[in-house]
Amino acid sequence: MKALQVTTLGEPIDALTLVEIAAPLPGPGEVAVRVRAAAANFPDVLMCRGLYQVRPELPFVPGVEACGDVIAVGEGVSNELIGQRVVGGTELPFGSFAEVAIMPASQIYPAPTSLDDAQAAALLVGYQTGWFALHRRAHIQPGETLLVHAAAGGVGTAAIELGKAAGANVIAVVGSEPKRETAAALGADIVVNRSTEDFVAIVKEATGGRGADVIFDPVGGETYRKSTKCIAFEGRIVIVGFTSGEIQSVALNHALVKNYSILGLHWGLYRSEDPAAVGACMDELTSLANSGQITPLVSQRHSFDTWPAAMQELANGTTVGRLALIP
Repeated sequence: MKALQVTTLGEPIDALTLVEIAAPLPGPGEVAVRVRAAAANFPDVLMCRGLYQVRPELPFVPGVEACGDVIAVGEGVSNELIGQRVVGGTELPFGSFAEVAIMPASQIYPAPTSLDDAQAAALLVGYQTGWFALHRRAHIQPGETLLVHAAAGGVGTAAIELGKAAGANVIAVVGSEPKRETAAALGADIVVNRSTEDFVAIVKEATGGRGADVIFDPVGGETYRKSTKCIAFEGRIVIVGFTSGEIQSVALNHALVKNYSILGLHWGLYRSEDPAAVGACMDELTSLANSGQITPLVSQRHSFDTWPAAMQELANGTTVGRLALIP
């Protein structure tokens, strides 16, 4: 089969090499899936660089989620799954940037019929991250104000749609005017271009000085520090990632005197600690997708040949929405 392997660590455009390798076979509790579409995530970039908390041995095929058809099952898995169109997380080193990927059978779900293959591939990580951040960790309520950073990116676009579906007022922060249009089209009530505008001042003005009730932060660094200046009384800042490259220090005395909470969100941990919650979340996301309340924004669709360059765009922070590989 064709696959994009990481043979040496580095930037995606250099690290990803197109190879012909034997298709992997599922082990106990696993399924093999013929990939219809794979979605890119920032952890894939970090794995190429060797900077993610998960460090597969070289060589490995990255790609942590996909939509595809089950073609084989391992020991202990029902043959009834064969032929089903599913979405799921992969079992590295046999990730989704290949014609065939391996997935734990316990972590595959029927692909929503309302979504095409690329959209379905982009549903799992981004939208589950957004859902757990907003509902499980922040317990967002209708009428609250949600501030979303990196709002034109993969998890940011998901957070906008999920925030609106939850009845929140959404303020989206983006890095350019074209990205402003993207966030507005997804339903954000106010969009701030951080390159030319001060999101702290705009949040305070929009909320009558109160601040944002929930802040969704996949950026970290200076973005986090500025966010603490516009968090509401009893507000919640959800730490989703550090795409800025800086893991910030936290002034806990400031959280104390302003009565706000700092919440960590590592979605992947729910897969081992509370898999039932992951399944229930997928049921909710499927319902939202089939009712038209969420639709993953897939801005680019690529072949194997153009995928390394596309992944480099993601690494450079110049992409909008989600990128999909169509093997």
